[in-house]
Amino acid sequence: MRQAGILLPIFSLPGRYGIGTFGREALKFVDLLAESGNRFWQLLPMGPTGFGDSPYQSFSAFAGNPYFIDLETLISRGLLTEEELSAEDFGSEPERVDYGKLYLAKDHALRTAYRHFLEKEGKEKSEALLQGLRKETLDYCEFMAIKKVQDGKSWTLWEKELREREDSAMERARRELLPEISYQAFVQRIFEEQWRELKQYAGLRGIQMIGDIPIYCAMDSADVWARRELFQFSDGGDPESVAGVPPDSFSATGQLWGNPLYRWEKHEESRFEWWLSRMDYCLSLYDVLRVDHFRGFEAYYSVPFGAKTAEQGEWLPGPGMALFDAMYRHFGKRELPIIAEDLGVITDEVRSLMKETGFPGMKVLQFAFGSDADNCYLPHNFETRNCICYTGTHDNDTLSHWFETLPDGVRGYIFQYCSRSEAERDLMPELLIKLAMSSIADTVVIPAADYLNLSGEARINEPGTTGGNWVWRMPENAFSEEKKLSIARILGTYGRYRQAGAKPEVKEEAKSESEEEELKNSADPQK
Repeated sequence: MRQAGILLPIFSLPGRYGIGTFGREALKFVDLLAESGNRFWQLLPMGPTGFGDSPYQSFSAFAGNPYFIDLETLISRGLLTEEELSAEDFGSEPERVDYGKLYLAKDHALRTAYRHFLEKEGKEKSEALLQGLRKETLDYCEFMAIKKVQDGKSWTLWEKELREREDSAMERARRELLPEISYQAFVQRIFEEQWRELKQYAGLRGIQMIGDIPIYCAMDSADVWARRELFQFSDGGDPESVAGVPPDSFSATGQLWGNPLYRWEKHEESRFEWWLSRMDYCLSLYDVLRVDHFRGFEAYYSVPFGAKTAEQGEWLPGPGMALFDAMYRHFGKRELPIIAEDLGVITDEVRSLMKETGFPGMKVLQFAFGSDADNCYLPHNFETRNCICYTGTHDNDTLSHWFETLPDGVRGYIFQYCSRSEAERDLMPELLIKLAMSSIADTVVIPAADYLNLSGEARINEPGTTGGNWVWRMPENAFSEEKKLSIARILGTYGRYRQAGAKPEVKEEAKSESEEEELKNSADPQK
């Protein structure tokens, strides 16, 4: 089945209050996807973020990011007022996230909502919020409550009895910090409730959500704190080695991620119980899962703890097919909806694991040019339809800026490859999108900024750098009716247009019959 989607993080949606949320603008983006013939909305990880704001360094693999909670929805529920929010400073740049201000303003707003919740429902409801939470999500709520009274310090710097989760210390913390633990549970309940509503709306419109799972957990996370035996720590409590990747085109000294590495033998002894729980949680949120750094399951790059760069690491064997066999046994024989992020250093062993799992891999056009005609990312070298073609990912520059900053020789080869002349230079982003669409790949995913032909200011992340990442927000009404029609025509031309599902009733003005008919006709390239 030929189909397509758009990559856009939740935080990049426009709207009030400093960051994209699950609110009105998210619903509008679902409508855009459906009415332009797309099938998928690809997201970045949605876990709660800490220092550095990276969605790949989350406080928990089993919790949601409070930033994405829509405050306007809380107003409509009577848990907040416009006046209360007007006193908060969420930042002054509508197209950039100011995490410093957001950190304070969002938390204060959510605590105000929690106070109103208790006023309406009664304080006895606070403990009820803890009932039915996943154990790992409850671990997160306790982790964040302790972190608050520890002035935000990493758990590795807590007092020994809390760091080691001694029974008496944990019992005391649960008793003394119950109000804060209950607040954290309230936030997770609201997050899940709003996400379910958005996902249900998307499903009715025929849109599937592609989630993103970081392979590793952050050092300062509830996952590592609560289950340290599953990670490579010494008896003294320090990590033995940490994660990264060797030098590559992104960084001459490699990327030192710093995440603790898994103690895979412990996972295998438990029949991968933790991983099965994690997958169960993620499959409850998303329709499809992109598994980040898939090659790490075949072999992972281990860097000695304390190293300043990732240059001196070594590759060590991962769990291989044993992990995925356990998943198939647990979830049944149905095909797991997984996309394997198979970028980076790919060996024959990784290719063999990919083939054995049957998961589709990724083909990124920005990696296709600059070497030779045998490059595996060039569309004429795609060996199977079972892949996802991208113009770029969240780690790439925008297509427009990437093309403009290429060496002349590489640009010349692209013109030749696309059978175009340099006179059509301004059309190149659209031509490369069409090149991806024309490939044999079953699915094509285009970053929103590439459709909008935006320059480098819209780049989401530059690997190996700190500061300035994860902050881009899409301009309000960026996707005009003309742009929507253009996308629909492209998808229709290459057989990727999907008819939209019925639009649920919303409070926004409906499109005219003529606009709906034009969008429908745009699926036919002859019209």
